Amino acid sequence: MNTVETVIHRIEELCQERGITVNALSYISGVSNSTIRGIFYKRSTNPGVVTIKKLCDGLGITLAQFFDTEAFNNLEQELK
Repeated sequence: MNTVETVIHRIEELCQERGITVNALSYISGVSNSTIRGIFYKRSTNPGVVTIKKLCDGLGITLAQFFDTEAFNNLEQELK
């Protein structure tokens, strides 16, 4: 899994844990549905930290909690 896929998976995981839809996450975080869809459909290959921070705020977690997972810790470096 690459970084973008890991971000998508984490958002899905957090929504599932809270029993909310991605549309509900859009509403509570103030991030537009089109922005979230852009992430999910990989039109946005580099979701910004401000967007992820807003999603975290909506989910009631910190950025550190968002990224502190085994999946993120095990990502390979993506140097090009």
